[in-house]
Amino acid sequence: MKETIETRDIARELARKYSTMTHDELDVLESILVPIKFAKGEMILKEGEVCKNIYYIEHGLIRQFYFKNGKQITEHLGEDRTIFMCIESLFREEPTKLQVEALESTLVFALPKHRLEQVALHNVNIQILYRKILEESLIISQKHADLVRFETAQDRYKKMCKMNPQVILRAPLVYIASYLQMTPETLSRVRASTVLDW
Repeated sequence: MKETIETRDIARELARKYSTMTHDELDVLESILVPIKFAKGEMILKEGEVCKNIYYIEHGLIRQFYFKNGKQITEHLGEDRTIFMCIESLFREEPTKLQVEALESTLVFALPKHRLEQVALHNVNIQILYRKILEESLIISQKHADLVRFETAQDRYKKMCKMNPQVILRAPLVYIASYLQMTPETLSRVRASTVLDW
């Protein structure tokens, strides 16, 4: 059933989430959406490539990561019905240092930035959608920065359980630990001693 997702349904979903739209605006939004399937373990974006799209995950799980001193650092974990992009590469049109991998079989709908900006010039509600997507992306980045900057290991884990329960259930622990900036051993200890109130 999941494989017969209509582009129209995704346009409606995005409109519901980010901006009200007229029938004509939905037509325009639908016309620029590009469905792309990725197998588990497949790379969506590699280091050195230019990010040209904003991606909406219809279903699946992704991780955004980079290498530092030979280690993989997880910067973002994305799940069903969320947006991801490599924002600096997208706007500067420069090669990214980030990589994006599908952790599960994943269906994304790409919003090519070039097309989105073209249609946003003539459609005020698509302009609003574009702005709200960017606002949401910045807020998510800020929340993650604040989480690792200010919270104890236990509070980081508890907050992530509340904000992203599906990611906690589905992502490998090694990536969750990296995202929360702790070792897998610390995460195991935190998990063992955490009583969740949800």
